[in-house]
Amino acid sequence: MKKKEQISIIPDEIISNKIYLIRNQKVMIDRDLAELYQVETRVLKQAVKRNVNRFPEDFMFELTKSEFENLRSQIVTSSWGGNRYVPMAFTEQGVAMLSSVLNSERAIAVNIKIIRIFTKMRELLQDNLSVRLEIEEIKKKLSNHSKNIELVFNYLDELIDKKENSKPRTTIGYKKKS
Repeated sequence: MKKKEQISIIPDEIISNKIYLIRNQKVMIDRDLAELYQVETRVLKQAVKRNVNRFPEDFMFELTKSEFENLRSQIVTSSWGGNRYVPMAFTEQGVAMLSSVLNSERAIAVNIKIIRIFTKMRELLQDNLSVRLEIEEIKKKLSNHSKNIELVFNYLDELIDKKENSKPRTTIGYKKKS
């Protein structure tokens, strides 16, 4: 029971801050995952390499040197140290597969938490997208309304001009005696 209690102590923010957008995919880096699982990064990498057939490219990929440099500049910590190898990036499916490869209680529990956070992020993005679409629709309506209002003012200006520049009409009919 202690292990589950320790895992629930990991705040969602810590995990969500370790999710990066690389190649238009939300991924987690091997070093961060190893830290969460409380194993060495090399142990995690060895487990993946022993089971490489479980990790197709849409589950896991190695970062290019430029992606790694870009990631290091975003993180702004010196704890990346002297890495000899470029990190592995794991998608949501790759993280799920890691629990079967590492096969420890902690890995399973941490993975469940990570998957839940990935799901929350996806829901937030979906909600955000629907709000954006609604805002765009409102903008279109407002744009149309302002065009219509402008048209009404143009007609009013034309009517005022006609009234101001109109010639007196000759009266037809009986004249009133004053």
